[in-house]
Amino acid sequence: MNLQQAFDIVRGDVVAFIGAGGKTSTLLNLGYELAEAGWRVTATTTTHIDADQLQLFPHTISLAKGAVAISSALNQHRFVFLHDETRGNHVYGPPTDYISSLLDSVDADVMLIEADNARGMPLKAPYDHEPVIPRETSLVVPVASLSVLGQELDENHVYNAQAMMERYGFVEGSRIKSPWVAQVLRDEELGLRGVPDRARVIALLNQVPAQGYLRGRARLTARLILRSPRVQGVAIGSVRSADPISEVQRSVGAVVLAAGMSTRMGQHKILMPWTSHKTIIEQIIEQLILARVDHITVVTGHRAGEVRKLATKMGVEAVHNPHYQTGEMLSSLKAGLEAMPAHISAAMVVLGDQPRIQPRVVNQVMMAYAEGKGKIVAPSFQMRRGHPILIDRRFWTEILSLPDGGAPRDVINAHSDQIAYINVDTDSVLRDVDTLEDYNQERWRAGLGD
Repeated sequence: MNLQQAFDIVRGDVVAFIGAGGKTSTLLNLGYELAEAGWRVTATTTTHIDADQLQLFPHTISLAKGAVAISSALNQHRFVFLHDETRGNHVYGPPTDYISSLLDSVDADVMLIEADNARGMPLKAPYDHEPVIPRETSLVVPVASLSVLGQELDENHVYNAQAMMERYGFVEGSRIKSPWVAQVLRDEELGLRGVPDRARVIALLNQVPAQGYLRGRARLTARLILRSPRVQGVAIGSVRSADPISEVQRSVGAVVLAAGMSTRMGQHKILMPWTSHKTIIEQIIEQLILARVDHITVVTGHRAGEVRKLATKMGVEAVHNPHYQTGEMLSSLKAGLEAMPAHISAAMVVLGDQPRIQPRVVNQVMMAYAEGKGKIVAPSFQMRRGHPILIDRRFWTEILSLPDGGAPRDVINAHSDQIAYINVDTDSVLRDVDTLEDYNQERWRAGLGD
Protein backbone atom coordinates (compact mmCIF):
# COMPACT_ATOMS: atom_id res chain seq x y z
CA MET A 1 0.00 0.00 0.00
CA ASN A 2 1.40 3.44 -0.83
CA LEU A 3 1.45 6.39 1.55
CA GLN A 4 -1.29 8.35 -0.20
CA GLN A 5 -3.70 5.44 0.17
CA ALA A 6 -2.67 4.77 3.76
CA PHE A 7 -3.17 8.38 4.84
CA ASP A 8 -6.23 9.05 2.63
CA ILE A 9 -4.53 12.11 1.14
CA VAL A 10 -6.78 14.32 -0.99
CA ARG A 11 -6.08 17.50 -2.90
CA GLY A 12 -6.17 20.46 -0.56
CA ASP A 13 -4.73 18.58 2.42
CA VAL A 14 -2.22 20.21 4.75
CA VAL A 15 -0.29 17.35 6.36
CA ALA A 16 1.80 17.79 9.51
CA PHE A 17 4.27 15.10 10.61
CA ILE A 18 5.10 14.99 14.32
CA GLY A 19 6.80 12.57 16.71
CA ALA A 20 9.98 10.63 15.98
CA GLY A 21 11.41 7.74 14.02
CA GLY A 22 10.81 8.65 10.38
CA LYS A 23 9.10 12.02 9.92
CA THR A 24 11.49 13.31 7.26
CA SER A 25 11.59 10.01 5.35
CA THR A 26 7.80 9.82 5.36
CA LEU A 27 7.44 13.41 4.16
CA LEU A 28 9.98 12.87 1.40
CA ASN A 29 8.57 9.57 0.18
CA LEU A 30 5.02 10.90 0.19
CA GLY A 31 6.13 14.02 -1.67
CA TYR A 32 7.89 12.04 -4.40
CA GLU A 33 4.96 9.64 -4.61
CA LEU A 34 2.43 12.45 -5.14
CA ALA A 35 4.70 14.30 -7.57
CA GLU A 36 5.08 11.16 -9.69
CA ALA A 37 1.27 10.98 -9.76
CA GLY A 38 1.18 14.49 -11.23
CA TRP A 39 0.44 16.47 -8.06
CA ARG A 40 2.00 19.83 -7.23
CA VAL A 41 3.54 19.39 -3.79
CA THR A 42 5.02 22.00 -1.46
CA ALA A 43 6.91 21.06 1.68
CA THR A 44 8.24 23.10 4.56
CA THR A 45 8.97 22.99 8.27
CA THR A 46 7.59 24.97 11.19
CA THR A 47 10.79 24.28 13.13
CA HIS A 48 14.03 23.58 11.28
CA ILE A 49 15.85 20.88 9.34
CA ASP A 50 19.56 20.28 8.84
CA ALA A 51 20.95 22.14 5.84
CA ASP A 52 22.32 18.94 4.29
CA GLN A 53 18.77 17.58 4.07
CA LEU A 54 17.90 20.14 1.40
CA GLN A 55 19.65 18.00 -1.21
CA LEU A 56 17.05 15.28 -0.61
CA PHE A 57 14.36 17.41 -2.29
CA PRO A 58 14.02 17.84 -6.07
CA HIS A 59 14.14 21.62 -5.61
CA THR A 60 14.30 24.15 -2.78
CA ILE A 61 13.38 27.81 -2.90
CA SER A 62 13.40 30.74 -0.54
CA LEU A 63 10.06 32.22 0.39
CA ALA A 64 11.55 35.61 -0.41
CA LYS A 65 11.40 34.70 -4.11
CA GLY A 66 7.61 35.13 -4.01
CA ALA A 67 4.54 33.20 -5.15
CA VAL A 68 5.21 33.54 -8.89
CA ALA A 69 8.69 32.02 -8.60
CA ILE A 70 7.39 29.24 -6.36
CA SER A 71 4.64 28.43 -8.87
CA SER A 72 7.21 28.33 -11.67
CA ALA A 73 9.35 25.96 -9.61
CA LEU A 74 6.33 23.71 -9.07
CA ASN A 75 5.68 23.67 -12.81
CA GLN A 76 9.20 22.39 -13.40
CA HIS A 77 9.87 20.16 -10.38
CA ARG A 78 6.41 19.21 -9.00
CA PHE A 79 7.85 18.84 -5.46
CA VAL A 80 9.42 21.91 -3.87
CA PHE A 81 10.72 22.65 -0.37
CA LEU A 82 10.01 26.19 0.87
CA HIS A 83 12.36 27.74 3.40
CA ASP A 84 12.96 31.01 5.13
CA GLU A 85 16.34 31.75 6.67
CA THR A 86 19.45 29.68 7.36
CA ARG A 87 21.33 29.97 10.63
CA GLY A 88 24.42 27.82 11.00
CA ASN A 89 23.56 24.31 9.85
CA HIS A 90 19.82 24.80 10.39
CA VAL A 91 17.29 25.78 7.73
CA TYR A 92 14.12 27.35 9.08
CA GLY A 93 10.62 27.42 7.64
CA PRO A 94 8.06 30.22 7.82
CA PRO A 95 6.26 31.28 11.00
CA THR A 96 3.03 29.36 11.48
CA ASP A 97 0.93 32.48 10.89
CA TYR A 98 2.42 32.68 7.37
CA ILE A 99 1.10 29.25 6.36
CA SER A 100 -2.35 30.62 5.56
CA SER A 101 -0.84 33.16 3.18
CA LEU A 102 1.16 30.43 1.46
CA LEU A 103 -1.92 28.32 0.96
CA ASP A 104 -3.76 31.26 -0.58
CA SER A 105 -0.95 32.44 -2.84
CA VAL A 106 0.77 29.25 -4.03
CA ASP A 107 -1.14 26.94 -6.39
CA ALA A 108 -0.11 23.60 -4.91
CA ASP A 109 -2.30 20.51 -4.53
CA VAL A 110 -1.00 19.60 -1.08
CA MET A 111 1.36 20.97 1.57
CA LEU A 112 3.56 18.68 3.68
CA ILE A 113 5.00 20.04 6.93
CA GLU A 114 7.63 18.70 9.29
CA ALA A 115 6.24 20.14 12.50
CA ASP A 116 8.49 18.54 15.11
CA ASN A 117 12.09 17.67 15.93
CA ALA A 118 13.45 14.54 17.62
CA ARG A 119 17.22 14.54 16.97
CA GLY A 120 16.94 11.28 15.02
CA MET A 121 15.54 9.30 17.94
CA PRO A 122 12.83 6.62 17.47
CA LEU A 123 10.32 7.88 20.06
CA LYS A 124 9.61 11.21 21.69
CA ALA A 125 7.57 13.09 24.21
CA PRO A 126 7.31 16.78 23.36
CA TYR A 127 8.59 19.63 25.46
CA ASP A 128 6.16 22.43 26.31
CA HIS A 129 6.90 24.39 23.12
CA GLU A 130 6.42 21.38 20.83
CA PRO A 131 5.13 20.45 18.30
CA VAL A 132 4.38 23.46 16.08
CA ILE A 133 1.27 22.49 14.08
CA PRO A 134 -0.43 25.17 11.96
CA ARG A 135 -4.14 25.64 12.59
CA GLU A 136 -4.79 25.03 8.88
CA THR A 137 -3.57 21.44 9.17
CA SER A 138 -6.14 18.90 7.96
CA LEU A 139 -4.15 15.73 8.72
CA VAL A 140 -1.66 15.06 11.52
CA VAL A 141 0.62 12.01 11.35
CA PRO A 142 2.23 11.15 14.70
CA VAL A 143 5.23 8.91 14.01
CA ALA A 144 7.16 6.39 16.12
CA SER A 145 9.66 3.70 15.18
CA LEU A 146 9.23 0.25 16.66
CA SER A 147 13.01 -0.06 16.64
CA VAL A 148 12.65 1.53 20.08
CA LEU A 149 11.25 -1.70 21.57
CA GLY A 150 13.68 -3.21 24.04
CA GLN A 151 15.81 -0.11 24.25
CA GLU A 152 16.43 1.63 27.56
CA LEU A 153 14.11 4.44 28.58
CA ASP A 154 16.59 7.27 28.98
CA GLU A 155 17.69 10.45 27.24
CA ASN A 156 20.20 8.53 25.11
CA HIS A 157 17.48 6.48 23.41
CA VAL A 158 14.27 8.51 23.72
CA TYR A 159 13.65 12.21 23.15
CA ASN A 160 12.46 13.76 26.43
CA ALA A 161 12.23 10.44 28.24
CA GLN A 162 11.83 12.36 31.50
CA ALA A 163 8.33 13.47 30.49
CA MET A 164 7.23 9.83 30.07
CA MET A 165 8.70 8.85 33.42
CA GLU A 166 6.98 11.74 35.18
CA ARG A 167 3.62 11.15 33.53
CA TYR A 168 3.40 7.36 33.77
CA GLY A 169 5.79 6.43 36.56
CA PHE A 170 8.07 4.45 34.27
CA VAL A 171 11.48 3.65 35.75
CA GLU A 172 14.55 5.12 34.06
CA GLY A 173 16.55 2.46 32.26
CA SER A 174 13.60 0.08 31.92
CA ARG A 175 13.27 -1.70 28.57
CA ILE A 176 10.63 -0.05 26.41
CA LYS A 177 7.50 -2.11 25.73
CA SER A 178 4.97 -1.78 22.94
CA PRO A 179 2.11 -0.65 25.26
CA TRP A 180 4.33 2.26 26.30
CA VAL A 181 4.63 3.37 22.69
CA ALA A 182 0.84 3.24 22.38
CA GLN A 183 0.38 5.24 25.58
CA VAL A 184 2.61 8.02 24.31
CA LEU A 185 1.10 8.24 20.82
CA ARG A 186 -2.52 8.37 22.00
CA ASP A 187 -1.90 10.75 24.91
CA GLU A 188 -3.50 14.18 24.43
CA GLU A 189 -0.66 15.74 26.44
CA LEU A 190 2.17 13.94 24.64
CA GLY A 191 1.74 12.28 21.24
CA LEU A 192 -1.38 14.26 20.33
CA ARG A 193 -0.40 17.57 21.86
CA GLY A 194 -1.32 20.57 19.73
CA VAL A 195 -3.40 18.68 17.18
CA PRO A 196 -6.07 21.06 15.80
CA ASP A 197 -9.61 20.04 16.71
CA ARG A 198 -10.72 19.63 13.09
CA ALA A 199 -7.67 17.71 11.89
CA ARG A 200 -7.91 13.99 11.35
CA VAL A 201 -5.19 11.83 12.86
CA ILE A 202 -3.53 8.77 11.35
CA ALA A 203 -0.52 7.54 13.29
CA LEU A 204 2.44 5.72 11.75
CA LEU A 205 4.39 2.85 13.31
CA ASN A 206 7.55 2.84 11.24
CA GLN A 207 10.39 0.35 10.71
CA VAL A 208 8.08 -2.64 10.90
CA PRO A 209 8.89 -5.57 8.56
CA ALA A 210 6.13 -6.89 6.32
CA GLN A 211 6.24 -10.31 7.98
CA GLY A 212 7.07 -11.85 11.32
CA TYR A 213 6.81 -11.24 15.02
CA LEU A 214 7.33 -7.48 14.97
CA ARG A 215 4.41 -6.94 12.61
CA GLY A 216 2.21 -8.77 15.10
CA ARG A 217 3.52 -6.55 17.90
CA ALA A 218 2.84 -3.51 15.75
CA ARG A 219 -0.73 -4.64 15.16
CA LEU A 220 -1.36 -5.01 18.89
CA THR A 221 0.24 -1.61 19.49
CA ALA A 222 -2.04 -0.11 16.86
CA ARG A 223 -5.12 -1.55 18.56
CA LEU A 224 -4.02 0.09 21.81
CA ILE A 225 -3.49 3.43 20.09
CA LEU A 226 -7.00 3.20 18.62
CA ARG A 227 -8.44 3.24 22.11
CA SER A 228 -8.28 6.99 21.63
CA PRO A 229 -11.30 8.06 19.54
CA ARG A 230 -9.14 10.95 18.35
CA VAL A 231 -7.11 8.58 16.16
CA GLN A 232 -8.78 7.46 12.92
CA GLY A 233 -6.15 4.94 11.92
CA VAL A 234 -2.68 3.54 12.53
CA ALA A 235 -0.47 2.78 9.52
CA ILE A 236 2.08 -0.02 9.93
CA GLY A 237 5.11 -0.39 7.70
CA SER A 238 8.56 0.76 6.74
CA VAL A 239 8.48 3.98 4.75
CA ARG A 240 11.81 3.41 3.02
CA SER A 241 10.67 0.15 1.44
CA ALA A 242 9.21 -0.17 -2.04
CA ASP A 243 5.79 -1.02 -0.62
CA PRO A 244 5.87 1.25 2.45
CA ILE A 245 2.65 0.36 4.30
CA SER A 246 1.60 -3.21 5.11
CA GLU A 247 -1.72 -2.32 6.71
CA VAL A 248 -3.74 0.45 8.31
CA GLN A 249 -5.57 -0.58 11.43
CA ARG A 250 -8.83 1.30 11.96
CA SER A 251 -11.72 1.02 14.41
CA VAL A 252 -14.31 -1.37 13.02
CA GLY A 253 -17.81 -1.87 14.39
CA ALA A 254 -20.50 -4.48 13.90
CA VAL A 255 -24.22 -3.91 13.38
CA VAL A 256 -26.07 -7.06 14.45
CA LEU A 257 -29.49 -7.18 12.80
CA ALA A 258 -31.73 -8.74 15.44
CA ALA A 259 -35.05 -6.99 14.92
CA GLY A 260 -37.01 -9.48 12.80
CA MET A 261 -40.29 -11.08 13.81
CA SER A 262 -39.28 -14.63 12.77
CA THR A 263 -42.67 -15.29 11.17
CA ARG A 264 -41.47 -18.41 9.34
CA MET A 265 -40.02 -19.88 12.52
CA GLY A 266 -43.13 -19.46 14.64
CA GLN A 267 -41.03 -18.20 17.56
CA HIS A 268 -38.36 -15.55 18.02
CA LYS A 269 -35.39 -17.40 16.57
CA ILE A 270 -32.57 -15.28 17.99
CA LEU A 271 -33.81 -16.11 21.51
CA MET A 272 -33.83 -19.83 20.86
CA PRO A 273 -31.16 -21.82 22.73
CA TRP A 274 -27.92 -22.46 20.89
CA THR A 275 -26.22 -24.28 23.74
CA SER A 276 -27.49 -25.09 27.21
CA HIS A 277 -26.04 -21.80 28.41
CA LYS A 278 -26.69 -19.25 25.67
CA THR A 279 -29.14 -18.19 22.99
CA ILE A 280 -28.43 -17.62 19.31
CA ILE A 281 -27.99 -13.87 19.79
CA GLU A 282 -25.60 -14.42 22.71
CA GLN A 283 -23.59 -16.85 20.58
CA ILE A 284 -23.22 -14.27 17.81
CA ILE A 285 -22.23 -11.46 20.20
CA GLU A 286 -19.69 -13.74 21.88
CA GLN A 287 -18.00 -14.54 18.56
CA LEU A 288 -17.72 -10.84 17.70
CA ILE A 289 -16.19 -10.13 21.09
CA LEU A 290 -13.68 -12.95 20.56
CA ALA A 291 -12.79 -11.38 17.20
CA ARG A 292 -12.02 -8.11 19.04
CA VAL A 293 -14.48 -6.00 17.10
CA ASP A 294 -14.16 -2.47 18.45
CA HIS A 295 -17.85 -1.62 18.87
CA ILE A 296 -20.92 -3.85 18.67
CA THR A 297 -24.46 -2.54 18.23
CA VAL A 298 -27.41 -4.92 18.36
CA VAL A 299 -30.51 -3.58 16.60
CA THR A 300 -33.70 -4.70 18.33
CA GLY A 301 -37.29 -4.90 17.18
CA HIS A 302 -39.54 -7.80 18.09
CA ARG A 303 -39.26 -8.64 21.83
CA ALA A 304 -36.84 -5.75 22.14
CA GLY A 305 -36.68 -5.78 25.93
CA GLU A 306 -35.44 -9.35 26.13
CA VAL A 307 -32.87 -8.86 23.38
CA ARG A 308 -31.64 -5.62 24.93
CA LYS A 309 -31.24 -7.29 28.32
CA LEU A 310 -29.05 -10.02 26.83
CA ALA A 311 -26.96 -7.53 24.83
CA THR A 312 -26.32 -5.16 27.71
CA LYS A 313 -25.46 -8.08 29.98
CA MET A 314 -22.66 -8.88 27.55
CA GLY A 315 -21.47 -5.27 27.53
CA VAL A 316 -22.60 -4.24 24.06
CA GLU A 317 -24.93 -1.51 22.84
CA ALA A 318 -28.55 -2.10 21.86
CA VAL A 319 -30.65 0.31 19.80
CA HIS A 320 -34.30 -0.08 18.87
CA ASN A 321 -35.64 0.07 15.33
CA PRO A 322 -39.20 1.40 15.63
CA HIS A 323 -39.87 0.50 11.98
CA TYR A 324 -38.87 -3.15 12.28
CA GLN A 325 -42.32 -4.45 11.32
CA THR A 326 -42.41 -2.69 7.95
CA GLY A 327 -38.90 -1.47 7.25
CA GLU A 328 -37.15 -4.74 6.40
CA MET A 329 -33.37 -5.10 6.85
CA LEU A 330 -32.64 -1.60 5.55
CA SER A 331 -34.38 0.19 8.43
CA SER A 332 -32.46 -1.85 10.98
CA LEU A 333 -29.14 -1.22 9.26
CA LYS A 334 -29.89 2.49 9.20
CA ALA A 335 -30.62 2.44 12.93
CA GLY A 336 -27.37 0.61 13.60
CA LEU A 337 -25.21 2.88 11.45
CA GLU A 338 -26.72 6.00 13.00
CA ALA A 339 -25.79 4.68 16.44
CA MET A 340 -22.14 4.04 15.56
CA PRO A 341 -19.63 6.29 17.37
CA ALA A 342 -17.88 8.90 15.24
CA HIS A 343 -14.47 7.21 15.45
CA ILE A 344 -15.67 3.99 13.82
CA SER A 345 -14.29 3.84 10.27
CA ALA A 346 -16.24 0.84 8.96
CA ALA A 347 -19.09 -1.40 10.07
CA MET A 348 -19.74 -5.06 9.47
CA VAL A 349 -23.30 -6.06 8.70
CA VAL A 350 -23.93 -9.16 10.84
CA LEU A 351 -27.09 -11.22 10.51
CA GLY A 352 -28.73 -12.03 13.83
CA ASP A 353 -29.60 -15.53 12.66
CA GLN A 354 -26.18 -16.82 11.62
CA PRO A 355 -25.04 -18.52 14.84
CA ARG A 356 -22.12 -20.31 13.19
CA ILE A 357 -20.30 -17.03 12.60
CA GLN A 358 -16.60 -17.59 13.25
CA PRO A 359 -14.05 -15.16 14.71
CA ARG A 360 -11.43 -16.24 12.18
CA VAL A 361 -13.73 -15.27 9.31
CA VAL A 362 -14.48 -11.94 10.97
CA ASN A 363 -10.74 -11.39 11.33
CA GLN A 364 -10.14 -12.29 7.67
CA VAL A 365 -12.65 -9.64 6.66
CA MET A 366 -11.13 -7.00 8.96
CA MET A 367 -7.58 -7.82 7.84
CA ALA A 368 -8.49 -7.47 4.16
CA TYR A 369 -9.84 -4.01 4.98
CA ALA A 370 -6.70 -3.11 6.96
CA GLU A 371 -4.49 -4.22 4.05
CA GLY A 372 -6.36 -1.93 1.68
CA LYS A 373 -7.85 -4.66 -0.47
CA GLY A 374 -11.24 -2.98 -0.63
CA LYS A 375 -13.49 -0.40 1.01
CA ILE A 376 -16.22 -3.04 0.99
CA VAL A 377 -15.17 -6.54 2.02
CA ALA A 378 -17.30 -9.67 1.79
CA PRO A 379 -16.59 -13.33 2.50
CA SER A 380 -17.16 -15.70 -0.39
CA PHE A 381 -17.81 -19.43 -0.27
CA GLN A 382 -17.77 -21.26 -3.58
CA MET A 383 -18.32 -18.00 -5.48
CA ARG A 384 -21.31 -16.96 -3.37
CA ARG A 385 -21.25 -13.76 -1.32
CA GLY A 386 -22.05 -14.11 2.35
CA HIS A 387 -21.98 -12.25 5.66
CA PRO A 388 -20.60 -10.39 7.53
CA ILE A 389 -20.04 -7.68 4.93
CA LEU A 390 -17.80 -4.79 5.94
CA ILE A 391 -18.71 -1.34 4.62
CA ASP A 392 -16.45 1.71 4.92
CA ARG A 393 -18.00 4.83 6.46
CA ARG A 394 -17.74 6.72 3.16
CA PHE A 395 -20.70 4.66 1.86
CA TRP A 396 -22.94 5.05 4.89
CA THR A 397 -24.53 8.27 3.66
CA GLU A 398 -25.71 6.47 0.53
CA ILE A 399 -27.22 3.67 2.62
CA LEU A 400 -28.93 6.13 4.95
CA SER A 401 -30.37 7.91 1.89
CA LEU A 402 -31.91 4.80 0.36
CA PRO A 403 -35.70 5.06 -0.02
CA ASP A 404 -38.22 2.63 1.43
CA GLY A 405 -38.04 -0.57 -0.54
CA GLY A 406 -34.32 -0.18 -1.13
CA ALA A 407 -31.72 -2.63 0.10
CA PRO A 408 -28.08 -2.38 1.23
CA ARG A 409 -27.05 -4.43 -1.80
CA ASP A 410 -28.13 -1.49 -3.99
CA VAL A 411 -25.22 0.55 -2.62
CA ILE A 412 -22.83 -2.40 -2.47
CA ASN A 413 -23.46 -3.37 -6.08
CA ALA A 414 -23.17 0.27 -7.21
CA HIS A 415 -19.59 0.22 -5.95
CA SER A 416 -18.54 -3.16 -7.29
CA ASP A 417 -15.09 -1.76 -8.09
CA GLN A 418 -14.56 -1.19 -4.33
CA ILE A 419 -15.48 -4.75 -3.26
CA ALA A 420 -12.87 -7.25 -2.12
CA TYR A 421 -14.06 -10.86 -1.94
CA ILE A 422 -12.29 -13.03 0.60
CA ASN A 423 -12.47 -16.74 -0.09
CA VAL A 424 -13.35 -18.70 3.06
CA ASP A 425 -13.51 -22.43 3.69
CA THR A 426 -16.81 -22.51 5.58
CA ASP A 427 -20.40 -22.26 4.40
CA SER A 428 -21.35 -20.58 7.69
CA VAL A 429 -21.17 -17.22 5.87
CA LEU A 430 -24.14 -18.31 3.72
CA ARG A 431 -26.41 -20.17 6.12
CA ASP A 432 -28.96 -18.54 8.37
CA VAL A 433 -31.85 -19.83 10.45
CA ASP A 434 -35.25 -19.22 8.86
CA THR A 435 -37.07 -22.42 9.76
CA LEU A 436 -37.00 -25.04 12.47
CA GLU A 437 -35.31 -27.35 9.96
CA ASP A 438 -32.59 -24.74 9.40
CA TYR A 439 -32.14 -24.45 13.15
CA ASN A 440 -31.68 -28.19 13.62
CA GLN A 441 -29.30 -28.44 10.66
CA GLU A 442 -27.14 -25.56 11.88
CA ARG A 443 -26.87 -27.03 15.34
CA TRP A 444 -25.91 -30.37 13.77
CA ARG A 445 -23.24 -28.69 11.62
CA ALA A 446 -21.89 -27.03 14.76
CA GLY A 447 -21.74 -30.42 16.51
CA LEU A 448 -24.47 -29.50 18.98
CA GLY A 449 -27.35 -31.75 18.06
CA ASP A 450 -28.57 -34.82 16.23
